[in-house]
Amino acid sequence: MIKRFLEDIDSVIARDPAAGGRIGVLFLYPSVHVMLAYRLSHRLWRMGIKFPARFIMQLARWFTGIEIHPGAKIGRRFFIDHGMGVVIGETAEIGDDVTFYHSVTLGGLLPSVDSDSQRQVKRHPTIGDDVIVGAGAQILGPITVNKCARVGANSVVVKDVAVGITVTGIPARAVAAKKPHAAPVFNAYGTPTDQTSDARDRAITGLLDEVQSLRSRLNALEGQPDANTADANNTGHDLEDDQDDQPPSRTEM
Repeated sequence: MIKRFLEDIDSVIARDPAAGGRIGVLFLYPSVHVMLAYRLSHRLWRMGIKFPARFIMQLARWFTGIEIHPGAKIGRRFFIDHGMGVVIGETAEIGDDVTFYHSVTLGGLLPSVDSDSQRQVKRHPTIGDDVIVGAGAQILGPITVNKCARVGANSVVVKDVAVGITVTGIPARAVAAKKPHAAPVFNAYGTPTDQTSDARDRAITGLLDEVQSLRSRLNALEGQPDANTADANNTGHDLEDDQDDQPPSRTEM
């Protein structure tokens, strides 16, 4: 228990440049406070002592602004930066070394079954190891965000995210992929800093460049006389010259 608690504190120091020493993190970071409450309430929940477990997390919500259901499964070294407005549902699962920013929601989508069966099925997302979820992101339904994925700020994710993929937008779409065998890179707020990484933006830029190239070629062709037109004009001038050389007819005489 103490080892996990120290791991949580050290993970904050490793990922937040503004963090000071362990004492400062212990007293000033709501992520540490809510995880202490969660570890206790989750044990009570698994033992079937559910009302006290929910009450503990309700108190933690009042003090930290972070709402975590005691039934959720959260791995080691989980860090919620800033924290306010985070919601983690009952059947959510979170791996190790995961980072959330404020206003992230792991929301549940109810299946098309009767109300009693809804409590027995998974409704919330599964987050793999070393995932970063940016501020305001909404991850909805029993989907999987796989290992080393990045979810950009304010994205709405409703489909599975593959290993190492960065997604942004509404609905979220892939904009970048981690290079094979590359070491994990910590992207603050889960957002890539390379503004040219969006595949759709690159495609649109390519199409605009192609249109400009075709326009330039068309302008060049319009500025040069066509060979057939030039030959017809020359033939017309020759006929006029031949008519001038012929002797006048009787009518003219």
